[in-house]
Amino acid sequence: MPVLKRRYGDRSEWKRVLKRQYTQKFLDIDGFKGYVTLLKIHKVTAPLIVNYEEKSVCIVDDGYMWLQHFPSNEYYSLTTMFDTNGEVVQWYIDITYENGVENNFPYMDDLFLDIIVLSTGEIIQKDADELEEALTRETINKAQYQLAWKVANKINQQIENNDFQLMKLVKTHLEILLKDFGDTNAND
Repeated sequence: MPVLKRRYGDRSEWKRVLKRQYTQKFLDIDGFKGYVTLLKIHKVTAPLIVNYEEKSVCIVDDGYMWLQHFPSNEYYSLTTMFDTNGEVVQWYIDITYENGVENNFPYMDDLFLDIIVLSTGEIIQKDADELEEALTRETINKAQYQLAWKVANKINQQIENNDFQLMKLVKTHLEILLKDFGDTNAND
């Protein structure tokens, strides 16, 4: 049986990023328990611009930061992408089968389905087709398929009700991790 894609918080395989700083911490505060990673991107080969229907959004460039949460005992991971001014570009929620730690680095096993929340508040459901294909090809089983939709529907509802608490903790957690670099705020 094919395996799920495992993605690590340090993103060391990412060839686009030429110069970086990375840190991670295990937090158990503010109702969040799990690993949080911060990737400060100093130099890239080229900006990464993604297209969502009519919109183009730059999610990686020199001076950007990616803060990723790997909550314990949950089936999602939240990546918050910040621009050079420390402003949120987007929140990217991966639905996961498992969040864990391997060789001291947090990881997620990606369950295909994604939710994107743009800084404008627009919500985009992504990769439902990949989830369907994974079920058809037996990369995932019916229970994993149902789990992905259950978690995605719950998170979508929380976002619509302005009740997805982790999004509200992002700035606080960013400040905690920036201290590892000697930064006092996101705009440095």
